[in-house]
Amino acid sequence: MSEPFSRFLHPFDVARHPSLEPEVKRALLASWASDRSAVRNKPALRKPPGAPRPVPVDDVLAALRSLDRGGPRAP
Repeated sequence: MSEPFSRFLHPFDVARHPSLEPEVKRALLASWASDRSAVRNKPALRKPPGAPRPVPVDDVLAALRSLDRGGPRAP
């Protein structure tokens, strides 16, 4: 998967994906949360390369926390 972000519209799409291993979900979401994906002059938004649109970093962190709880739940 060369542009894994382009397949997902929202972080919870990653967290809910049935065939991704938890480690892969965490890696994808961690890349979304990274400052490298921050939108210039809008630090609360993230847009990884290939992603269709920016998302709030709070949504990315909520998706990561959902993995710790054992399953994704909508914010």
